[in-house]
Amino acid sequence: MADPITTALNAYASASRALQSPGLIPRDGTADGSGFGELLRQATSGAIDNLKQGEQASLAGVAGKSSITDVAAALANAETTLQTVVAVRDKVISAYQDIIKMPM
Repeated sequence: MADPITTALNAYASASRALQSPGLIPRDGTADGSGFGELLRQATSGAIDNLKQGEQASLAGVAGKSSITDVAAALANAETTLQTVVAVRDKVISAYQDIIKMPM
């Protein structure tokens, strides 16, 4: 199991690469796939992977194959990921509701 510092450094590097992407993909299809849609796909995939790692670590801990420190670190990472996903979802819903309330 990776230590929390390595996990944080990898997350920082991933976010740094994402921020350097060119932005939205043009409708003419000329983009190389590194736009907003790809960023969203990568973020979703990363969140799912973090949650799966937390589940696997918890199962390994129950089976006695992993230390309590590794289990706690993986579960804390999964919890943070889940809280982030829920916060982003809430913001998206709030923005959608604001758009719906706008006069035409």
